[in-house]
Amino acid sequence: MSEAWVVNASPLILLSRIDRLDLIERLAPAIAVPNAVIAEIRAGQGKDRTAPRAAEWAQNYRAEDLPLIASVEHWDLGPGESQVIAHCVGRSRWAVLDDRAARRCAAAHNVPLIGTLGVVLRAKTTRQVEHARPLVKELIAAGMFLDDEFAERALASIDE
Repeated sequence: MSEAWVVNASPLILLSRIDRLDLIERLAPAIAVPNAVIAEIRAGQGKDRTAPRAAEWAQNYRAEDLPLIASVEHWDLGPGESQVIAHCVGRSRWAVLDDRAARRCAAAHNVPLIGTLGVVLRAKTTRQVEHARPLVKELIAAGMFLDDEFAERALASIDE
């Protein structure tokens, strides 16, 4: 994968909670975080003590919001997710998304995808981390919604 990653709030917040935002920096050749995503993170600062750190990190990769095409608007996603997809449609960019509806929208638009779990798995396969399992457990403890069976299959796919 040699193209830019456009990152949504959920992966940023989750990776911030386990202090591993560096994984995105290590793996992505270029990073963009739409303004709408940063606004969503800032809106949650009162509820999440790591949100300010995630917002500060994201500010370094800030990208102006784009007009939404009708086919993305039709999905009725949140503003951040819509902007992530808008930044990827018709460009050589990957969407970094966890939300199921947003991932379906991205797939419908032929946008390549990776989620928080995928970031961790890729970090292991590229030797950025020695083991993925402890990070996956930390992410789940930090609030990532992940089916145990799915997590085990994903970890088995990288021999963990």
